[in-house]
Amino acid sequence: MRNILQLMIFLTASTVLAQLPQELLKTAQKTDVFDSYVGSVYTNKKYQNASIIAEKTGTFDAPVRYNIFNDALEYTEGSKLYEIVKTPTTHVRIGNDYFYYCNFKNERGFNNHGYFVLVELNEQYRIYKKYDLKIIEPKAMDANTGSAQIGKIKAIETYYLEENGTAIVLPTKKSEILAMFSDKKDELKDYIKKEKIKVRKADDLVKLVSKYNALKNIDANPSRSLLSNRAQNN
Repeated sequence: MRNILQLMIFLTASTVLAQLPQELLKTAQKTDVFDSYVGSVYTNKKYQNASIIAEKTGTFDAPVRYNIFNDALEYTEGSKLYEIVKTPTTHVRIGNDYFYYCNFKNERGFNNHGYFVLVELNEQYRIYKKYDLKIIEPKAMDANTGSAQIGKIKAIETYYLEENGTAIVLPTKKSEILAMFSDKKDELKDYIKKEKIKVRKADDLVKLVSKYNALKNIDANPSRSLLSNRAQNN
């Protein structure tokens, strides 16, 4: 995460305190399908101060919130609801989260587009997280058991390793991530033990990828791509 602070300072240096230009906005519809469910479709129900960084226009301050279900950054103006136009040239910072609209390929070449939050920036690779919803549908009362199930929704986070436009899911189980980086399995196993790495923790996951990158860089093998080993195994 060492480079994130530098990126934040750079992108917010010329913030414009102004109303958002209409070309950055698109009319949106309120999400009410989950109103009776426990949980929220938002990472935060409240609108939060954010910086909207439009590469061709400038940087603007405005209150927004992220709608996971619609994969949309929402903004209100009066009684009207909008979403920030989804484009690779417009980024949004909410707190410490930088939202980028990306169109990645997975290891099989299929598209994976949407908002990704930058977690780690490196010259060779990047780590992103992506929000999704775990949805438990409600069930009517069962005549035999006399019980019903209320609808529930919960935000979940998936982490991705991206290199040259290809992004793959980073597992959060030790056995799976060691299998993913199998060419350095023994070294990483020792590192996990020594540093007490918990791959379910975002910071530790970043440390582990950084360690793998360092091991690749001192390898005599001319291919230092972090994804090359993964591609060969699929």
